[in-house]
Amino acid sequence: MSEQTDRRRGRSPIDELPLTGEPLALDLVNTTYIRGGMRGHLVDALSTPGDLRDWLVTHRDALPAEAVAGIGGPAPAGRDHLEVFLELRRALRSLASALTAGRPPDPADLAVLNGAAGRAARWRELRPAEGEPEGGALRVVERCREPDPFLVALGATAGAAVELFGGPDAGKLRACEAPGCILYFVRSHARRAWCTVGCGNRVRVSRHSRRSRGSDG
Repeated sequence: MSEQTDRRRGRSPIDELPLTGEPLALDLVNTTYIRGGMRGHLVDALSTPGDLRDWLVTHRDALPAEAVAGIGGPAPAGRDHLEVFLELRRALRSLASALTAGRPPDPADLAVLNGAAGRAARWRELRPAEGEPEGGALRVVERCREPDPFLVALGATAGAAVELFGGPDAGKLRACEAPGCILYFVRSHARRAWCTVGCGNRVRVSRHSRRSRGSDG
């Protein structure tokens, strides 16, 4: 089924993603995937600003409150929002590839990631408590440097990538070993080699077929 068919049937490409539930940064990377295995085709589930909004809505539990409120508000995602998320996705994919292959990261990719992470800069301020007269109680409020909720979400996604790639789970990062797959995951147990059961089944079927051909010969 093509992306165009999905859209005609009223389904978002985000609903068709083969792998979800990984850390936020990898879920962004995995919005590009191969449909159909070795002979399949590349699918980009973030091809419109609407796709971006759908993806962010599905990840609202991992985003700051002001991002969630703004994403669900009247102002839609724009093409400029989509472009910065795609730039971050490209950098994260390149960094994940370098980490899993044991290569040094590209400084340009780090610059993109760190620049995006700066969108999440926050601080705390003191304000008069609501309903209190002047000179009354004070309350602590969280402030974010970035007013655009979509860019706050960008910063949160980049910040999650910083924690993943620079944290204790970095050593568990894996590229799926199934031929034709381009997805990444954090290994949840020692024997996990594939991103999904589907990829694992495809590899096992391929191995069985090769063994059968060999025994026939």
